[in-house]
Amino acid sequence: MKPGMSLMKHYLQFKDLRAEEYAYLFERTALIKTRFKNYEKYTPLIDRTLAMIFEKASTRTRVSFEAGMYQLGGSVVHLTTGDSQLGRSEPIEDSARVISRMVDIVMIRTYEQDKLRRFAAHSRVPVINGLTNEYHPCQILADLYTYVEHRGPKSALGTTGQALVDSLKGKVVAWVGDGNNMANTWLQAAEILGFTVHVSTPGGYEINPEVAGVSDAGCWKVFADPVEACRGADLVTTDVWTSMGYEAENEARKQAFADWCVDAEMMAVAKPDALFMHCLPAHRGEEVTAEVIDGPQSVVWDEAENRMHVQKALMEYLLLGRIG
Repeated sequence: MKPGMSLMKHYLQFKDLRAEEYAYLFERTALIKTRFKNYEKYTPLIDRTLAMIFEKASTRTRVSFEAGMYQLGGSVVHLTTGDSQLGRSEPIEDSARVISRMVDIVMIRTYEQDKLRRFAAHSRVPVINGLTNEYHPCQILADLYTYVEHRGPKSALGTTGQALVDSLKGKVVAWVGDGNNMANTWLQAAEILGFTVHVSTPGGYEINPEVAGVSDAGCWKVFADPVEACRGADLVTTDVWTSMGYEAENEARKQAFADWCVDAEMMAVAKPDALFMHCLPAHRGEEVTAEVIDGPQSVVWDEAENRMHVQKALMEYLLLGRIG
């Protein structure tokens, strides 16, 4: 463990941080994003290096982490499957021991959560989950920040982080589609931050509460009808029907999910000011209609950009702790 890092934290799933820590991250995100928009140089990580390990390909994860680290003054080492092959060319534990001696923070985007957990257990530096089959915490962090930016206090900048977090309490998020890593993470966020998730999935694609890792059954409700799941929702969100690693199931999934396409009817029964989100990439005409994703309630582009801003705040926090 490096000097000054006795309180080192990892971010492997959403419940690794407490509500008050999310309040702090929201507050920092607002400030960091404003500095970015105003072209104000801010380089607190000028001597730090981020290693990014990709076993699953990515566009948004790579660009958001790499650009974000450079903007904070740091450096980036980018490793792909051919460069690293976690657990294949050498044990994951050995890779962690070596890589974490050479860099200051690691982001991993891989398949099994267990790989991430084993790497973190032998790392001398913080490890961030860039996506696994089970969880996608950085995306939900961006989604939540995007919601409070649009529907929270009038201005995120200058508002206390606690007020931003409080603006989520009692809200309803409708999850329409696969009971996947995004859905699992939404449930964790609901339990920690005090909102409710309405879940609607086709039969056979339900959320597994044990994998989701939530103990409060009151933070989510299951709906057989996706339209009913959206009724009264503050936010409607979905994901592709076939996530990476499940391509062989693509045709079967298209048939099973045919009635789970987020469309104008679903948005019409949500609250009038409901937002639509999608973590992207999106397939118009499958999990969402073009009318919805390109319509006035959609905030998918702000959501995508905010990945970079929340991750900058997260890296700053994991490396430097609370500032001010």
